[in-house]
Amino acid sequence: MFEHDDPVLELSDEQSWKLLSKTQHGRIVLTAAGETDIFPINYLAHDNHLLMRSAPGTKLAEITINENVVFETDGISSDEAWSVVVKGTARVLQSGEEIAAAEQLGLKTWVPTLKDFYIEVKPTFISGRHFILGEQPERF
Repeated sequence: MFEHDDPVLELSDEQSWKLLSKTQHGRIVLTAAGETDIFPINYLAHDNHLLMRSAPGTKLAEITINENVVFETDGISSDEAWSVVVKGTARVLQSGEEIAAAEQLGLKTWVPTLKDFYIEVKPTFISGRHFILGEQPERF
C-alpha cells in the first residue's frame, strides 16, 4: 500500500484522504452534556467532507448540542495496518438542495432501516498513519 522502511509512517493529508475515499465504515465520537459516545457508522468521503446518514436518535441530538466530532477509520491485514483520524464540525443537512445533492452521491445504509437525515462532517484536522506489522525487536 505504502512503501517505507520504518514501522510507522505518518501519512500526508492527501494519502489520508485516499484511504478515506476507499473505505466505507468508521466510528464517530460525539460529546454532549459531559458524556462521550462512539458509534459505528458507514460514510462517504466527498469534496474533502465526510457524509453520513442517520435516523432520529442520540447521534442527531448530540450533534445539535455539540458540533465538534472525531471520526476514525482503519484497516488491517496480515502484515500492515493503517488508521485515519478526522476532527471537525458536524451538521445535519437542512436545505432541500443540499439533501438532493447528498442523495445523488448514492450513500447507502448498512442496515435496512430508515435513515432520512444526512450528517456532514467538515474536517478541521486530519491525521493518518500506516503501520508495518511485526514482532517487537530485541531490546539488547
